[in-house]
Amino acid sequence: MPRLCKYTLAALPDPRIQELARLLVQRCVGVQPGWQVIVHGNPAERLGLRQKSIRPHMQKVFEGTMPWVGLDFPTPALAQDAGMTLAQFEEFYWGAMLVDWEALGAEMRRIADRFDAGNEVRIVADGTDLRFSLEGRHGRVDALGSNMPGGEIFYSPVEDSAQGVIAYSEYPACYLGHEVSGVLFRFEAGRIVEASADSDEEFLLGLLDTDEGARRLGEFGIGCNPGIQEHMRNTLFDEKIEGTIHLAIGQGFGYLNGTNSSGVHWDMVKDLRQGGRIELDGVVVQENGEWRL
Repeated sequence: MPRLCKYTLAALPDPRIQELARLLVQRCVGVQPGWQVIVHGNPAERLGLRQKSIRPHMQKVFEGTMPWVGLDFPTPALAQDAGMTLAQFEEFYWGAMLVDWEALGAEMRRIADRFDAGNEVRIVADGTDLRFSLEGRHGRVDALGSNMPGGEIFYSPVEDSAQGVIAYSEYPACYLGHEVSGVLFRFEAGRIVEASADSDEEFLLGLLDTDEGARRLGEFGIGCNPGIQEHMRNTLFDEKIEGTIHLAIGQGFGYLNGTNSSGVHWDMVKDLRQGGRIELDGVVVQENGEWRL
């Protein structure tokens, strides 16, 4: 198992940071001795240019052929976005990162096995009734994988299967520095045929016109991290909120048999804890955020 060098550990006096560093190196990307590792950050003003420039190289990520991990570290800016003080955000952060990953992974595997054996998913909530197919698809359990924190099960739905309406009425859809509130989509034969938003609608419609794949689903995810209970305008955390689902428009995951191709991959979070439910092949498997498996 690769180890962090003594000079790195000496620079990390907080034992929580040491533990996080070990998880990232040893568990998330499985770094081997002698590998070269690149660590980089992304200033907000350069995100747009970055998205365009790295998309061809990100293909390996969506195909599952390149190990990687992404995370944010506590900063005053992230705390401000979350509506917290830095101390509050740090407490939240470590609670989301340092969970019992072995136990959570086993529970998520049990849930994923049920969905792997199913076909049609139906999401029902206020203003929402959406169906899509997972037939022939298998899910990925993220319990220390590509993102930290982990805590989601995700699929690439059958590309022409989405039918119905979904209203993202609880939280804004955050992407590339934009917060789009009140997103509403209507799908026919897998394609978004109507779209609207309460704010920044021009940005939403522009992204949908990026390419043909931007109007189809690339991902269906289920949030399972018990350390994340509140939305904080950061998709890396928000998509893991326990009791929520998220659907990404755009690029699918080839390693999950997804075939949708797009320059967009925009996760939007839907809270099901207040009157929502998930049905699998006509059977309610989650209601009000609680599993009924």
